[in-house]
Amino acid sequence: MNVFRILGDLSHLLAMILLLGKIWRSKCCAGISGKSQILFALVFTTRYLDLFTNFISIYNTVMKLVFLLCAYVTVYMIYGKFRKTFDSENDTFRLEFLLVPVIGLSFLENYSFTPLEVLWTFSIYLESVAILPQLFMISKTGEAETITTHYLFFLGLYRALYLANWIRRYQTEGFYDQIAVVSGVVQTIFYCDFFYLYVTKVLKGKKLSLPMPI
Repeated sequence: MNVFRILGDLSHLLAMILLLGKIWRSKCCAGISGKSQILFALVFTTRYLDLFTNFISIYNTVMKLVFLLCAYVTVYMIYGKFRKTFDSENDTFRLEFLLVPVIGLSFLENYSFTPLEVLWTFSIYLESVAILPQLFMISKTGEAETITTHYLFFLGLYRALYLANWIRRYQTEGFYDQIAVVSGVVQTIFYCDFFYLYVTKVLKGKKLSLPMPI
């Protein structure tokens, strides 16, 4: 554990709380990709199966349970409680375009060909692309609510902080996880353009808008 890991976890948690709070207060999930939230729930489910086999610390266990709970509550709100406000017409990203290659890569590139290890690897690869349906939805509608942009910012910040965590661990422990690092870099790259728009528009009080696809 180091400061970057802790800050990364807190940023991740804040992102999820912001999203849940937005949905609950507004009683509306317009502008939020349900498909991205399904992918994130799948990420946590396949990654945290070791809850039943491997105890690391109270902190680790509590954070895993909180992330799982937040992910499934979010999915329930979108497809259950507030489903009438869900913008399904714009949440049209084809999930098979992500799931098929991720599943294939998980079987080809992993540290150990065991069920738990393959599922953990799958979760790492899937997390790196899980935000794409949300970014696709924003590009399709041309804009995003301010609270949604805050959610995306802290989600991207979490990945950037985890990159710093891996660099720090390599410096102090000689630890290097190639799968996690490469996937984390890919995921952070997806956020780079959004970070620029967030700083130049949202932080100046402007609404984030994107050019509509032709």
